[in-house]
Amino acid sequence: MNAYAPILVLGALGAGFAIFSVVMATLIGPKRYNRAKLEAYECGIEPTPQPAGGGRFPIKYYLTAMLFIIFDIEVVFLYPWAVTFDSLGIFGLVEMLLFVLTVFVAYAYVWRRGGLEWD
Repeated sequence: MNAYAPILVLGALGAGFAIFSVVMATLIGPKRYNRAKLEAYECGIEPTPQPAGGGRFPIKYYLTAMLFIIFDIEVVFLYPWAVTFDSLGIFGLVEMLLFVLTVFVAYAYVWRRGGLEWD
């Protein structure tokens, strides 16, 4: 347990500083609200009115998000492989080549189907 004490202390200090900063900003910060500050900010574009239950997102949004997650997961598998590359030998190299080839086939399929087009 003694080995984790500095990590716990650092985490407690970080959380304490974050909570202190938020509380102090709400207590002593300026409170000059106007119509422009209370509106949603959409990158400088005038916000469009939304229905009461929220607007519908196009399916393209979800497909792009899933593609992003898939390729992030690939990178997560590449890091430990790169660290232990020397000890895995030729078996590790062949297995990772098969994995990357599988992901590349999926990437080519998505590219061919137009999943990476933004219009």
